[in-house]
Amino acid sequence: MEVRIWSSRVFLLFFYFLSIGIAEPVEDKQALLDFLAEVPHGHSLNWREGTLVCGNWRGVFCNRDRSRVVELRLPGVGLNSRIPPNTLSRLTGLLILSLRANGLTGPFPADFVNLAALTGLHLQLNSFSGSLPTNFSAWKNLTLLDLSYNDFNGSIPASISNLTQLAALNLSNNSLSGRIPEIQLPRLQFLNLSNNHLNGSVPKSLQRFPNSSFSGNELTPVFPASPSPLLPSQLSPSDPPTANSNVSKGKITESALLGIVLGATALMFVASTILLVLCYLWKHNRTIASGKESKGHESPEKAGAVSQDENNQLVFFEGCTFAFDLEDLLRASAEVLGKGTHGAAYKAVLEDTTIVVVKRLKEVSVGKKDFVMQMEVVGQVLHENVVELKAYYYSKDEKLIVYDYYSRGSVSSMLHVVLYSKHKRKSSIYYQGMPPLRITKKNCSIHLGMPRHQFGALQRSNL
Repeated sequence: MEVRIWSSRVFLLFFYFLSIGIAEPVEDKQALLDFLAEVPHGHSLNWREGTLVCGNWRGVFCNRDRSRVVELRLPGVGLNSRIPPNTLSRLTGLLILSLRANGLTGPFPADFVNLAALTGLHLQLNSFSGSLPTNFSAWKNLTLLDLSYNDFNGSIPASISNLTQLAALNLSNNSLSGRIPEIQLPRLQFLNLSNNHLNGSVPKSLQRFPNSSFSGNELTPVFPASPSPLLPSQLSPSDPPTANSNVSKGKITESALLGIVLGATALMFVASTILLVLCYLWKHNRTIASGKESKGHESPEKAGAVSQDENNQLVFFEGCTFAFDLEDLLRASAEVLGKGTHGAAYKAVLEDTTIVVVKRLKEVSVGKKDFVMQMEVVGQVLHENVVELKAYYYSKDEKLIVYDYYSRGSVSSMLHVVLYSKHKRKSSIYYQGMPPLRITKKNCSIHLGMPRHQFGALQRSNL
């Protein structure tokens, strides 16, 4: 009797796991097939009616029980037409929709209001046109919206304020016009409205973002250009105004001044250390390449270059909470923060709204062993006023370092509070009591209390 009971249980478990293994989101599958049948595409997609969707179809991701399609990612697959109505809008369980870098045309699909569960919508780098939806209330779960590099026109609807969960909004490089509405989005961390035809002034609710978020429009300038979020709390209303300006309401407190000076000094010290390390590695590599190694013996770095490149991946430091890979980093929306002798720094917004700073090194010829060793040394620098190195990437042709993003502006903006009147710049307050730090105009060198070391090409404005 017990044998029969156990046998029946085994059979039930077998059929249960079998049913999970062959589960299919039937309705979602048909919606995708209808979409593919009506949209020309340049690259072959392995979407076949006789194959399983979950885990097999390119760009399609299902939930755990395989009952719904929750992500559709088809970047750069050559889609060329309008999005047919009643196709993708039937994927009502969709959380992320990414159709970026295709040739999609026509207006914003009206039936996308059915995709109420969306958290990420990526339609950038297409040829959509017409006006934006007048009502964004349907997408209350949306955290990232990227409609940049299209041909949308008309005004920016005020209903965007209904997207209370929104953390990143990119409407740049369209043909939007009119005034920017007063948008109240408390969770918004990234905003880009540049290169449109917007006019008027920047609303107060958005003035915390840098001027680069609004460049390429016909907007009234807002001063200071890149306000630091720390400044309102640092100004003391009880202090008397300065003699040089009627605009200033108070003075910087001594504790705030000390914190800013220490933070600026620490940042410049770390940047200078990194630059010194990179210069040393570059010179060391040139010495090896010049033939100082014994003839007939190949450099082990060169001998293993091919095998090393095959195993390259993004390396995170211990304690880092980031959860993305190199592919996620490369497909993120990027904004140039600055350029220097050894590369450019980018503000990257990933599809899960994580914001990081990526330094892309150039003209740095160094072996992987030395590079990794030096990154580990820099990664050991831990200080409350220093941005920690979170990750790095090495390959023969590409070298990246990843930091947390802080919207504090440059060292120059932290050392100087520039005050403006209605029409022109009036005065500048310079922080006194600096530690040993001086900038020599003749050779643009910086000394950080270290007489033995001198670093060129460093300025307060590019740190």
